[in-house]
Amino acid sequence: MNLLTVENMVKSYTDKILFNNASFSINENEKIGVIGVNGTGKSTLLKIVAGLERPEKGTVTKGNNVYIRYLPQNPIYDDHITVLQAVLEGNITKENQWSIESEAKSILNKLGIIGHNELIEHMSGGQKKRIALANTLIASADILILDEPTNHLDNEMSQWLEDYLKKLKSALIMVTHDRYFLDRVSNRIIEIDKGNIYSYAGSYSEFLRLKTAREDMDNATERKRQSILRNELAWISRGARARSTKQKARIERYEEMVQMQAPSQDENIEMSSLSSRLGRKTVEVNRISKSYDNKKLFEDFTYIFLKGDRVGIIGPNGCGKSTLLKIINGVIKPDEGMIEIGTTVKIGYFSQENEYMDENLKVIEYVREGAEYIETSEGKISASQMLERFLFDGTLQWSQIKKLSGGEKRRLYLLRILMEAPNVLILDEPTNDLDIQTMTVLEDYLDNFDGIVITVSHDRYFLDRVIKRIFAFETEGRIRQFEGAYSEYIEQQQPALTLDNKGNSNKVKTEKIKVQKLKFTYQEQKDFETIDEEIAKLEEMLEEIDKDIASSATNFPKLNQLMEQKSKFETQLEEKMERWMYLTELKEKIEAEKTNNN
Repeated sequence: MNLLTVENMVKSYTDKILFNNASFSINENEKIGVIGVNGTGKSTLLKIVAGLERPEKGTVTKGNNVYIRYLPQNPIYDDHITVLQAVLEGNITKENQWSIESEAKSILNKLGIIGHNELIEHMSGGQKKRIALANTLIASADILILDEPTNHLDNEMSQWLEDYLKKLKSALIMVTHDRYFLDRVSNRIIEIDKGNIYSYAGSYSEFLRLKTAREDMDNATERKRQSILRNELAWISRGARARSTKQKARIERYEEMVQMQAPSQDENIEMSSLSSRLGRKTVEVNRISKSYDNKKLFEDFTYIFLKGDRVGIIGPNGCGKSTLLKIINGVIKPDEGMIEIGTTVKIGYFSQENEYMDENLKVIEYVREGAEYIETSEGKISASQMLERFLFDGTLQWSQIKKLSGGEKRRLYLLRILMEAPNVLILDEPTNDLDIQTMTVLEDYLDNFDGIVITVSHDRYFLDRVIKRIFAFETEGRIRQFEGAYSEYIEQQQPALTLDNKGNSNKVKTEKIKVQKLKFTYQEQKDFETIDEEIAKLEEMLEEIDKDIASSATNFPKLNQLMEQKSKFETQLEEKMERWMYLTELKEKIEAEKTNNN
């Protein structure tokens, strides 16, 4: 059953068109993930569905008695109410008045908030987001709208929320950049791209497959158009005259096809790995300890970071992960112990909250404060060129920072840090508010980064993709070191023992996150072994056809036949070349994965 439909929606922000005659619908039991580059209108779409904003054109039709609940990206609360009051606000009815308080407390506990009577003014931004999430989840809604629900959740909370939403009978539409979360919860993905909305049935993994198929189809259509254009151009060049209605129509069709736009290609955020030279002495942590309000965060922790280290720091919220990063970066001092920094170390610190930005500055002025030009493996590149690579086109570069979306500001902040060519990267929750495309390119960047990476992240996919060593905050004051990525760490944890209500012990299984190893399928291996020979054969055949064409200039029937053959072989060659590029890149990734695992 259809719950809500948006038809022919037009919406713009300042001079940027977010949606151009875009349409989509929400049906019962759908779990929809919304993806797209920062600034394309994901949060705006959620607000339109929630009824908080209206499109400039188009219609939003909601079914009768359809009840909607909405979790904003940055919730605002009255500071003088308690945590429990904030969760219950707007949710008490005659039917649930006796049960809702215990349910609210249960969800708060799951989200790591146990001070139910604490005032909101004492809560951090992350805690307020979790309180707002509890307020939204506790309601009985037909459509649940969640904007970045996984931000500020640790790994255990994210897994709990996954299970909760998968069992939920309500329809769900959400924006999240957590790819594991998207893959496990969503049964439909909608992508916002250049003013359009594309819908894909299935999980995030299925979306990747279907999007590739759609782009291949668009490219095949474009190849066909170009082939027809070549033939029509040859016909016109041979001296066609518009003497008949049929000939006029053919010329008009040709002109229409010339005016058609080719399918636009996704812009890539590309950046060579930039870093300063790193000497032998890097960052040495010597027996440091830190406590706050009589709570011991960590004690007697020692570690020497080596060149090429990829360290992920995990643990529950409030255990001291960000504090450890700040101590390493020199922002705060340890209670005991010391940090020694080598003379060649240049730290780039990507904090949870953007450093102060003068929002009256233009985007390009902010980047130029870091560097006007940078040296890369490709040579000297200007700040403007780097902004282009980070999807800030000419118009956006001269916009004031205050006009950017929250995600665009995060992307700009990241670019500013990377342009300063650090050799030690400290990343505190880098996946918060960065879109998936930016995260993918950051991961590729880190693959080639020859310095040290130290990160706190709750994004399990990011940890699996980037990290080779885990620092886990497990018990008060103890940080345990583990060799491997996050999934390997989870797999090796011993099942915990709990007591049921009869006092018997039960093993609690921890969910394993499987990371599929890259490998050729049987067909891919077969194609890889023969494709070079097939390409060479097609190139030889095209050379022979070109010779035949040159010798058949006056034999029009044969010339037409040869031109058709040439077009056919050119299409086959293009397809083989695309397949060759895909297989070659896959082979390189497989070899790189083997090298990293060894």
